Amino acid sequence: MVEVEYLTDKNGQARAVVLPIELWRHLLPRDDASVEELSEEMEDYCLSKAMDEAKKSPLLNREEALSYLEE
Repeated sequence: MVEVEYLTDKNGQARAVVLPIELWRHLLPRDDASVEELSEEMEDYCLSKAMDEAKKSPLLNREEALSYLEE
């Protein structure tokens, strides 16, 4: 598992994120990528991770899903 670190100020507010280089290179294989490309690649990466997690969760039938949404 790749760990992302959060840098905080003296008040504990998050100020920056440190990405391991292997994750950075996975997201942006080119050194000259733009901020827009980084944003798109991060979104794709996060959506992919969310979908991987969703595959591990049990499927609910209609009644169970509606009950969950009501909570």
